[in-house]
Amino acid sequence: MTVDVLEHPLLELRLLSCVFPEGLGGSSSPELLQFLDPNTEGPLVIREETKTQIRDLLRWGGFKPSGRSKPASEYLLKAAAGGFLGPINPAVDVCNVVSLHSGLPISVVDLDRVVGGLRIGIADKDTRYVFNASGQEIDVSGLLCLMDENGPCANAVKDSQRTKTDSESRRCLYVFWGSTALSGDVEEAYNWARECLAAEGAEALSSLI
Repeated sequence: MTVDVLEHPLLELRLLSCVFPEGLGGSSSPELLQFLDPNTEGPLVIREETKTQIRDLLRWGGFKPSGRSKPASEYLLKAAAGGFLGPINPAVDVCNVVSLHSGLPISVVDLDRVVGGLRIGIADKDTRYVFNASGQEIDVSGLLCLMDENGPCANAVKDSQRTKTDSESRRCLYVFWGSTALSGDVEEAYNWARECLAAEGAEALSSLI
């Protein structure tokens, strides 16, 4: 599998695919879940400039990453600080743990729910999709997104409901959204995610970039 990526002056990207042979119906290990507490020390450190640099990255195509459209990593930090960040499934838990401790937004999608080829680019004007089970929509116009033949399905703000994982998911793709101004941070997040995924039973870990 390949993913076509738009040339972008600020984007530092990593892609990681994996397989959970038994699906995602089980629980994550206590060793992983301890890191849902932001006070648990992990191998990554958030820089002071991370928030600003990630927002600058998302502004490049004309998107406004603020308010309800702020980066997902900022939502995670707020939820964790308030004690509201709990386990979901092993694939999402790894995503949330690494994002929380790196400050980088990370997407995870079910590869069996995407349609056709994948690419990363800027969403067209007036592009919207449903991002949760309640049917709420987000306008992703001008936002850097992962797209399939049916349009955008993931980004650094809110992933599409149609490609999210559930207990039946097995094949997953992670997108690590990083900035060239934060050199090395994406690689560190990617490497820790690989370690966490392997510990949670994921196999066929493959870098796509």
